[in-house]
Amino acid sequence: MSSARLTTIGFDADDTLWHNMKFYSLTEARFTELLSAHAAVPHLAERLLAAERRNLKLYGFGIKGFTLSMVETAIEVTGGKVPAAVIADILAAGREMLGHPVETLPFAREALEALAGDYRLVLITKGDLFDQERKVAASGLGAYFAGVEIVSDKTAGTYERIFARYEGPERALMVGNSLKSDVVPALKAGAWGVHVPHEIDWAIEHEDEPEGEARYRQIKDLSGLAAVVEEIG
Repeated sequence: MSSARLTTIGFDADDTLWHNMKFYSLTEARFTELLSAHAAVPHLAERLLAAERRNLKLYGFGIKGFTLSMVETAIEVTGGKVPAAVIADILAAGREMLGHPVETLPFAREALEALAGDYRLVLITKGDLFDQERKVAASGLGAYFAGVEIVSDKTAGTYERIFARYEGPERALMVGNSLKSDVVPALKAGAWGVHVPHEIDWAIEHEDEPEGEARYRQIKDLSGLAAVVEEIG
């Protein structure tokens, strides 16, 4: 372990180390096509997003909650007249998402390899337990991590509890694509935060940049992470 101030680096998984939102986008397009023959619904995406927001506290984050939100939206916008065959197709689309291949993002493996020898790496991801475990195993990246934390949500308290097991948040850095889930709460917990934007930004994860925060950094992709870690020390 390096004697540098930083000893622990946390990594988000979905859309930080591997693709995730693109599968949601493709399934939402399929959902829209399925409903087009049964209801002319303006702002269907907004209706689905509203259902997702309502259901987060019940179903949590992940594909299962998204699938149930699609079913609920289909029933709502058709006044309860959506054919059973369409519901079956929506459920099938959800099952397909749960089996999609894991595609790592550029420089993910290289970034982990560059840091694993000197820092303790911890994967911190939220969502459905079974699906996240599947993706960690399928990614081939699991061996780089000293710990894997699958949580229901990411708050300052979440990071405080996790990093307390790894020498404390003041010696930790969190890397992720979401300002709302990965960066801002980690900063509030006392850690450093590195934002790696993804090309698809989920509206529910929107958050303003933490202006004036000395422990905040942003990089265009993971190829720039090692330099940021070296700079922080």
